[in-house]
Amino acid sequence: MTDQFTRRDFVRTTAAVSAATAVSPMAFAARRQDSEVVRIGVIGCGGRGTGAAVNALQAHPAVRIVAMADLYADRLNGSLGHLQSQEPFKDRVQVPEAHRFTGFDAYKQLLGIKDIDYVILATPPHFRSIQFEAAVAAGKHVFMEKPVATDPVGIRRILAAAKVAEEKNLKVVAGTQRRHHIIYLEAMRRIHDGAIGRPVSANCYWNQGGLWVHERKPEYSDMEWQTRNWLYFTWLSGDHITEQHVHNLDVCNWAFGGPPVKALGMGGRQVRTAPKYGNIFDHFAVEFEYPDGSKMTSMCRQIDGCASRVAEVIRGENGVAYLDHGAARFEGGSDWKFTGKAPNPYVVEHADLIAAIMSGHHLNEAKRVAESTMTAILGRMSAYSGQELSFDEALDAEYDLAPPAYAFGPLPVRPVAVPGKTRYT
Repeated sequence: MTDQFTRRDFVRTTAAVSAATAVSPMAFAARRQDSEVVRIGVIGCGGRGTGAAVNALQAHPAVRIVAMADLYADRLNGSLGHLQSQEPFKDRVQVPEAHRFTGFDAYKQLLGIKDIDYVILATPPHFRSIQFEAAVAAGKHVFMEKPVATDPVGIRRILAAAKVAEEKNLKVVAGTQRRHHIIYLEAMRRIHDGAIGRPVSANCYWNQGGLWVHERKPEYSDMEWQTRNWLYFTWLSGDHITEQHVHNLDVCNWAFGGPPVKALGMGGRQVRTAPKYGNIFDHFAVEFEYPDGSKMTSMCRQIDGCASRVAEVIRGENGVAYLDHGAARFEGGSDWKFTGKAPNPYVVEHADLIAAIMSGHHLNEAKRVAESTMTAILGRMSAYSGQELSFDEALDAEYDLAPPAYAFGPLPVRPVAVPGKTRYT
């Protein structure tokens, strides 16, 4: 009980800090000196990395994009061209040839630039823990996209680096932007203040159609095809329960004050069976149990032609909270509906990070996002194996999805998991 109250008190505190700092950058912008510049390096120049760079530029006028790194030159050049074409920001995208790096070690070269203030980590999720560890060692503040790993070995690396970041007073923000969304902040404040009573159960969903596929070309090696088509390989994405559904799982962990203690999952590969879909599932359903016995049921699906739903429902002893990315309402207990204006949380998360860097205030979301990512990995491990697993045994497992080497060439695709036969180790 003491541990539960401690974790819930922590959630209340961090929510209050985030709500307070969400408007801080305006004050900093008003009194900043002309010489003050926030220099950012972008590691991972796909759609999300490019989008995060735009959001950072939107978040504060002092931001400059000064270095970029990606595995592939075509993606780096495409991203840079897009950023330089944005009329409001093109003069703040200052990436000379010497600050453009490609290849598996590109991130190391970028982190060697001394005057970079913070880095955006937006490569495929498998690489996140390696690059976060390196960024912390280099003394950089970090914005890292979710999820932050694809296996327990990666999560343990994140947790260890998070402690080092604390010791160095480095600021870390994760791409679980609901934690910076005024609608969710207000809803969670009310939940933790007892508006619906003690949370006792929850449901969360990310059900949608299919996403992009990068078709294989004859000249691609196995490694190149998998890293370009990374959504569909568990070692790179963690499967869609980890890569995408982590947002909803994070919200439920937020409501319950921390991660679950165990999970029982199921799932399969019903529709997306062609080789271009790699080795991931297309649907999951998982029951998670929290320390006080409360249960949460999660669903995620990526199948065309099916009903869509992206939302969370938190049931308390006295009422129910209905949440999605654009709305929140409570029924029973203290009826409530959010009716205010909500700034773009993709921008606010960078504004919060910049405010913390400028003020020196504590901000480190690494442990929290690691726990939510591990929640998703736990659900996947249970579904893949067909076994009920505890959070601790999954976190401690020697389950490492890393390839034998980071080099272009042959890389066999791991077999699709078969529940009841596949082991998670």
